[in-house]
Amino acid sequence: MIQTRGYAAQDAVTPLGPFNFARRAVGAHDVLIDILYCGVCHSDLHQARNEWGGSIYPMVPGHEIVGRISQVGDQVTKFKVGDIGGVGCFVDSCRTCHSCQEGLEQYCEVHNVGTYNSYERDGKTPTYGGYSSQIVVDEKYTLKVAPDQDLSRIAPLLCAGITTYSPLRKWQVGQGHKLGVVGLGGLGHMGVKLGASMGAEVTVLSTSPNKEADARALGAHKFIVTRDEAQLKEHRNYFDFILDTVSAPHNLDMYLSLLRRDGTMILVGAPPEPAPVSGFSLISRRKRLVGSMIGGIPETQEMLDYCAQHSILSDVEVIPINQINEAYERMLRSDVKYRFVIDMASL
Repeated sequence: MIQTRGYAAQDAVTPLGPFNFARRAVGAHDVLIDILYCGVCHSDLHQARNEWGGSIYPMVPGHEIVGRISQVGDQVTKFKVGDIGGVGCFVDSCRTCHSCQEGLEQYCEVHNVGTYNSYERDGKTPTYGGYSSQIVVDEKYTLKVAPDQDLSRIAPLLCAGITTYSPLRKWQVGQGHKLGVVGLGGLGHMGVKLGASMGAEVTVLSTSPNKEADARALGAHKFIVTRDEAQLKEHRNYFDFILDTVSAPHNLDMYLSLLRRDGTMILVGAPPEPAPVSGFSLISRRKRLVGSMIGGIPETQEMLDYCAQHSILSDVEVIPINQINEAYERMLRSDVKYRFVIDMASL
């Protein structure tokens, strides 16, 4: 076993604090990653505070992991010691169901093993995430990261990047399309960058007028204040696609009214409470309301390579681990541009 240091939530209400635990020994197909940076996702907060239910304690959050490989198993072929590896939202799956066979392991029909707040395939060993000094992962579920980049800005791509990249690719968003992005947080700012890079006309839909300059600096072509009825009326039946990244309760019907006939609204945010949708919002112009969750290993690698090729990085604020509880409170106030990333050297 490998003794590991981390930060954990002991229950839903106690602040995260230091936690020592053991990782499994490096197996034949495993790599040991010394974690350099770990992004802070809003879902970390949801799960640490049991807002989605079913949280497993003690919990070491973190699924936007970048680090240096310090040991490899004797049958590993993808990596060598010294390489930079990345780990996203899951670390294993059944490997045999239709989804796994198609490289869509995130939709594993048997058991997708979350990087944290989950159980290994044995159904009893809890997984611990990237708010820690090191992690052991099967090479099949480890991503290759080019070393000549700002690794602190790469880490959020393992969740925020792939969460927005995957649906844009699935629905073939690109040249000639009008794309609306709801929200300008960790997910939204990546949706803007990726959508613009793919050739779409990108409009940020926000309740905050003061975010317009930032939206345009990130690559948005237009900006709509969704509290302005005149702007909403002007853009009814306007968008081909709307990428909804918001994880707080909001009015889906209002956004659906902005879609043109046969338009598609893609949910990637996950509010804690169900949101009502009127059937008339969909049937009147044959609109679609769909969902998407991260991406499989092949697509995540594709996304990392695409971002490296197009010089796309997350905008981050790097923090020491002892500021994680303050960071959670700041996330709730939307007081971050646009992703906190923990420098694990501070552990």
